[in-house]
Amino acid sequence: MPKFAEQQSMENPSAIALTDPEKSLTWEQVNEVLNRAANLLLNIDIGPKRRVAVFAENASETALAHLGALFGGSSSVPVNFHLTAEETSYILQDSESQILFVDNHTAERGILAAQEAGIDTIIGWKCEDYDQITSWEDWIGTGSPVSSPDEVTPLPNLLYTSGTTGLPKGTELPPTMFAGGSTMTEHIEGLSKSGFAEFGTHLVVGPMYHTGPLSGMRLLTLGIPSVILGRFDAEATLAAIDNHKTESAVMVPTHFVRMLALPDEIKEKYNVSSMQFAAHTGAKCPVDVMRSMIEWWGPIFRDAYGASEVGTVCAITSEEWLKHPGSVGKAIPPFKAFVLDEELEELPPNSEGRLFFRDSTGRGIIYPNDAEKTASANPEPGLFTLGEIGYVDDDGYVFITDRFSDMVVSGGVNLYPAEAEQILIDHPDISDVGCIGVPHSDLGEELKALITLREPNLTPDLEEISAWLRERLSHYKCPRSYEIVSTLNRNTMGKINKRKLRDSYLNGELA
Repeated sequence: MPKFAEQQSMENPSAIALTDPEKSLTWEQVNEVLNRAANLLLNIDIGPKRRVAVFAENASETALAHLGALFGGSSSVPVNFHLTAEETSYILQDSESQILFVDNHTAERGILAAQEAGIDTIIGWKCEDYDQITSWEDWIGTGSPVSSPDEVTPLPNLLYTSGTTGLPKGTELPPTMFAGGSTMTEHIEGLSKSGFAEFGTHLVVGPMYHTGPLSGMRLLTLGIPSVILGRFDAEATLAAIDNHKTESAVMVPTHFVRMLALPDEIKEKYNVSSMQFAAHTGAKCPVDVMRSMIEWWGPIFRDAYGASEVGTVCAITSEEWLKHPGSVGKAIPPFKAFVLDEELEELPPNSEGRLFFRDSTGRGIIYPNDAEKTASANPEPGLFTLGEIGYVDDDGYVFITDRFSDMVVSGGVNLYPAEAEQILIDHPDISDVGCIGVPHSDLGEELKALITLREPNLTPDLEEISAWLRERLSHYKCPRSYEIVSTLNRNTMGKINKRKLRDSYLNGELA
């Protein structure tokens, strides 16, 4: 146990299985670590929900903590390593986690969070200076290296959604992404049906507290080598692709934008022809960015639109996307897409409204510890929304135009910030843009564009930018004011939390 690692360790014991920026591990080493971790977790009391939390940046140990939990019949809870001790403590308590894994970057916050949550066992790597933390090596060393039982039932991860209001809510990784199974053999058989399974070495680009990188990391269980990157660096990503001949990855549009922004002489240094499949998730990818990536890497992309709560609900290949640019694809089983008005009446094709999905299994969105939020997310059993405004064309392709929560009501008129953002991002002086509603004495709210510049020392003509947009968009949809800021605080998945952006702006924190 695990069979994939055991087999690889016998057939290719010295072959590299797992690589991070500091080290590489062979299949023999991975097999031993996972055996020991799984046996340790199977033989201790970690509560009825069997949850352990992983609060660490990307590293081999982070991946092995998650996989050790999986094979040890436990549910791992990935915790965003940017969180404060207080925020982390809330997740630890809400999830009922009994063990906390940390690294040197999160150790101090992890100790405080664990104390507040009543967790006695903290295991960490590179944490020699902290007496409260058991070293990863010492902990692993106490476990039995013998194969653990295959009949262990795999338990899904519990992820905490960032959302736009209130405290984060825990949601189990849905069946569409977890593969399920009553034994580990059945679970691995389910994983083998993944679209990534036919490819070679996988590149883990984003942080493993996000669904895409977390799911990609589990490809190791199929005997697929993995290369784990740390915090994103555009050139380092290209170098990893070239050096390790990686064939698949999960990325977000921000990764594409930063790689495309590299000077041509840097991009030309690296051979990316090994890449055969790249899924992109998170924020909607601008049309020009996606087109440029296809021209550079070829038609290897798959847009996977969805959320942690339900997994992928729509998908589109590069070939389809070129025929339907800007679409996030068609709904995939067990989901069907609908556009509804405010009375939940279905609208005809090409009509913009609230985008809903029906889950034919009846599951929909589930928040295990919040029945009220679960009910509000599903107006009818299996009918749910991810909070988007959009339309479905005559061929069934879904297009996203904005989010409910981002909509600005100005003088009684509904304004959708994405309409202005998608055009402004093409202005030659603008690097990034986010439009928000700000108080207006007469209109209630006005639409304001917050922009970052391609050249920080540039002094742009904001009136010229306004006029430029008004030539391309109906005047009433355009921002009434513009302001240059230093950052829009996109998260690691490339998304802007508009509520936080608005609060930061009003508090003068973006100057």
